[in-house]
Amino acid sequence: MTSSAAVTLAPVAFIDLAAQRARICDRIDAAVGKVLQSCRFINGPEVTELEEKLAAFAGAKFAVSCSSGTDALALILMAWGVKPGDAVFCPSFTFCATAEVVPYLGATPVFVDVLPGTFNMDPDSLDAAVAVALEQGLDPRVVIPVDLFGQPADYDAILPLAEKYGMKVLCDTAQGFGGTWNNKRTGSIGDATATSFFPAKPLGAYGDGGAIFTDNAELVQLLKSLREHGQGVDKYQNVRIGMTARLDTIQAAVLLEKLAIFEDEIAARDRIAMRYNALLRDVAEVPVVDPRANSVWAQYTLRLQPGVRDGVAEALKAEGIPTAVYYRLPMHLQPAYRHYPAAGAILPVCEALAEEVISLPMHPYLDEPTQDRIVDAVRRALKA
Repeated sequence: MTSSAAVTLAPVAFIDLAAQRARICDRIDAAVGKVLQSCRFINGPEVTELEEKLAAFAGAKFAVSCSSGTDALALILMAWGVKPGDAVFCPSFTFCATAEVVPYLGATPVFVDVLPGTFNMDPDSLDAAVAVALEQGLDPRVVIPVDLFGQPADYDAILPLAEKYGMKVLCDTAQGFGGTWNNKRTGSIGDATATSFFPAKPLGAYGDGGAIFTDNAELVQLLKSLREHGQGVDKYQNVRIGMTARLDTIQAAVLLEKLAIFEDEIAARDRIAMRYNALLRDVAEVPVVDPRANSVWAQYTLRLQPGVRDGVAEALKAEGIPTAVYYRLPMHLQPAYRHYPAAGAILPVCEALAEEVISLPMHPYLDEPTQDRIVDAVRRALKA
């Protein structure tokens, strides 16, 4: 690795979608061109093909595509009849969409702390949060573990807790699709799973998109009705209140081509993450992966000493290296959500992480010279 900053180098990409496109552009252009020729922009055959291939990849019986990861979460809660008076348990250290869908239905999100190693839902905090909900007269209905930054949550602990309290488990694998827990793919765990195909996700479309995974055939029929205005025998019969939440055919065509190289990209992400760990573990707290899990490394996130992060980010920015912070404010402290209950008056791990985490560039096409440049800059910044 070099010992000094190369200020004339081109800026580094945080997520290099252009490199991926260069690899498969001919295939994607042909697939999109086929849709344009057919003019079947809604519910074209590519949508059904994608659903079948996603289910096979995940090891689930069914996949139902939809318009976004947020809509995937909402559709599942709608199908389960979540309503006012129900409590839905969410980690506080997550993107807002996990909790955002709960008030849509008049239900109450209850926020849970996370584990200091994996940053995923803390089962003990979940137990405490259920007690808080019961004290407030709420009915514990659903728990939404998040597979944060690509790593599955501790389902060995969460699933039995959900069974104890009679709750359904809705796995939010928007960041973790393709990961495994005890050799089971995300999408084949819990009662249902939601994922996102936002372009920056490990498996991303060229626009918004999402999918739901389940083994429940009755749930699938209900979800398909809900995503098309609650339709019955046809689109002009409405048997329930629904929404517009279809995945369009062009996005399905793009995703089919990306799914074909997804396994290879997951392996590349893991190699890059392990190399980051080896090069940075002596100067920062590097990510920890539970031995029962495989991560898809949606993000590569360091934990730094308090008060250090913003200076490191500025130093890297000066060298053309972008960083990101996921997340500066946990959900239980967000202005729109801080009146909702939580497992405690403070959620200490979430609040500490919000002050200390920083994410570095991560994608399957990050070459070693560029990674060395990033590592050198991080080490310099931490020594300054």
